[in-house]
Amino acid sequence: MDIMAEEVKETREDFEAQLEESLNKASTNEDAVWNRLEQMKEDGDVLALTVGGVVNGGVIVYVEGIRGFIPASRLSLSYIEDLESYLLKDIEDLNVWLQKDVEAKIITVEPEEQRLVLSAKAVEKEKERKERENKINELKVGTVVEGTVENIMPYGAFVDIGDGISGLVHISQLSQKRVKSPEEVVKEGDAVTVKIIKVANGKVSLSIKALEEDKEAAKKAEETGVEYTEDAAGTSLGDLLANIKL
Repeated sequence: MDIMAEEVKETREDFEAQLEESLNKASTNEDAVWNRLEQMKEDGDVLALTVGGVVNGGVIVYVEGIRGFIPASRLSLSYIEDLESYLLKDIEDLNVWLQKDVEAKIITVEPEEQRLVLSAKAVEKEKERKERENKINELKVGTVVEGTVENIMPYGAFVDIGDGISGLVHISQLSQKRVKSPEEVVKEGDAVTVKIIKVANGKVSLSIKALEEDKEAAKKAEETGVEYTEDAAGTSLGDLLANIKL
């Protein structure tokens, strides 16, 4: 083999070696990126992203340089009729498209399939849950509110008290009388007045029975000349009357 042929061979081998090293490095870097994406998924990170395009059935976003997909069904809590709304035309220049920003969580990471799926709906749902939780925490036990019976179960009735909050009137709290079925007292759609008797673990317990007891206690107190106050409203009728001297 002459000198020129030897040099060409060495050059080719060097090129192949460099190419292989470059591909290995890119593969290693990509593996690291997919590992980070998996960690983001595990941690439930909320990612601020920009829609990069609209495709059939959803939109495209990029996370750490990896192409991700948000299905239309996971774009929002509400139904999205027109996906093109996620690409807003600039009013001054109709040839320019302004992509919408979205917040999303990673829900699927499959490096082998180069598949990355996200959900903006999950973020909205979490925000809605926290807002509802904050509203519930602001409720005060003893407050009397108006509501509408929205659902009846064998164990009681759920009442919508407004602002996206519902509470349960347990069957034992529907009336002072013994009740075998909630339908004996209320029906779906009925407007009712209820008292908040417990707020715990994101749940609200309501009572109609407590209002009946309050009304009865107030009447007894009036008959016996005892002042009945809002503080006394949280006291059972028996406890209240026990302190009354006839």
